[in-house]
Amino acid sequence: MDDFEISTPVYLVDGILESGKTSFLNFTIRQDYFQVDGTTLLISCEEGEEEYDEKDLLKYHTVLETIEEPEDLTLSTLRAFEKKYRPERVIIEYNPLWGVNKLRAMEMPPGWGICQEIVIIDGGSYEIYRNNMQSVFTEMVQDADMVIFNRCKTSMSLANYRRGLKVVNPACDISFEDENGDLIDLFEESMPYDMNADIIDIDDVDYGIFYIDMEDNPKKYVGKTVRFKARAMKSRKEEAEYFVPGRKAMTCCADDTRVIGYICKTPLAKTLRHGQWVQVTAKVAFEYSKQYRGKGPVFYASEVVPCEAPAEEMVYFN
Repeated sequence: MDDFEISTPVYLVDGILESGKTSFLNFTIRQDYFQVDGTTLLISCEEGEEEYDEKDLLKYHTVLETIEEPEDLTLSTLRAFEKKYRPERVIIEYNPLWGVNKLRAMEMPPGWGICQEIVIIDGGSYEIYRNNMQSVFTEMVQDADMVIFNRCKTSMSLANYRRGLKVVNPACDISFEDENGDLIDLFEESMPYDMNADIIDIDDVDYGIFYIDMEDNPKKYVGKTVRFKARAMKSRKEEAEYFVPGRKAMTCCADDTRVIGYICKTPLAKTLRHGQWVQVTAKVAFEYSKQYRGKGPVFYASEVVPCEAPAEEMVYFN
């Protein structure tokens, strides 16, 4: 969508059936901050328990079209909607079982383009669906700008839910709502390691927590010295004085993993063997790196020594 100017923004809202997408949109469409002068076209791709009141939607300059089958969501259908309504903006309430990547790649009428993706997740059924539909969840959140967990209880493992999604899409904004729709404040958790120690030792099982917290709160680590185990992922440039100490993390299934880690600068990098396990002791900075194409956490290692692999090589987020 970067190759042309979007004149008709498309807002993609998806989530598993009965996750609360219609409730979210029914509420949002009626808010003052969401009002525009022109027509809003709402395209619903599934029917759940809650329905839209089409006459009431007209009060907010919103028209509804329903598409019941995936094969009916075509360029010609969207062109017909464009000709009929000339919408100022479009909202697509999407069924992720139809394939979110398919929609992302779909040709749309001239000027139409997805400008924001919002995923709605029922916190009460998240673990069940996640365990049985991992690839669907990964596809939904991988490009999402915002993920909203609703119907949550503070007794749920909300921090773990957040960590699991952050490894798939570190940039997405994640929020939690209770059963009344009020935001749950995930206060800063006490870390499973001593943030005040001279050297913060990261246990093997806590690497995932460490990685995500560094992503979210890098400045609280700046100037701290950390120690952890990871694989040495080397640059193709043999003389490069940096490497990435990383660990494998599961994104949706055992066959779909990625290495997570941050740049580590040290002259010792060129002496390492790609993929070997090392224990890194390093001071943390937050600065520009061309590898990030922006700012991010950067380690400055004082010690990098070979070590044994952890008992469990895969990273988990609990």
